[in-house]
Amino acid sequence: MQPLQHAFEGVGRRPLEVAATLRAGPLDTFFHVVLPLARGGIVQAAVLSFAHTVGEFGVVLMIGGNIPERTRVVSTQIYGHVEALEYTQAHWLSAGMLLFSLLVLLALARLNRRSVRVLG
Repeated sequence: MQPLQHAFEGVGRRPLEVAATLRAGPLDTFFHVVLPLARGGIVQAAVLSFAHTVGEFGVVLMIGGNIPERTRVVSTQIYGHVEALEYTQAHWLSAGMLLFSLLVLLALARLNRRSVRVLG
């Protein structure tokens, strides 16, 4: 929620006032002014939500279960390998998750740098 909140707060009042002076309605202002200006924060929130969901364990296990070949995700797969004392496979999957997390963080940092450069 924080990237969304900061993105919408970062739009400021001035673009909304300009849209109002041009007689833009609330929906038109939202879709044609606010959303384009907050695009970077919206993308960041989507990427963070995806990354958080990939690493989620408890909710997936409670709701989706751990049905092989149907509801198994990486986090439950790691859990299954540890339960079966297959530590090598668990380590490889954990390293893959770590690498994925690092790539997501690097992508977000690059996106954030680009959006700050555009806005600044």
